[in-house]
Amino acid sequence: MQEFLENNSLYVVLGIVLMIWTGIIVFFITVDKRLKKLEIKINSENTEKFN
Repeated sequence: MQEFLENNSLYVVLGIVLMIWTGIIVFFITVDKRLKKLEIKINSENTEKFN
C-alpha cells in the first residue's frame, strides 16, 4: 500500500479533490432545492395575506 501511494500520489490527491468538489456540488444542489421550497412557501403566504 505504501508503494502504491508513493508511486501514484498525484492520482490520490486528484481523487480526494474530486470527492471534495462532488460534495460541494451536492451541497449546493440541496441548498438550492430548499431555497426554492421556501420561496414558494413565502410567495403563497404573501398572496394569501393580500386576498
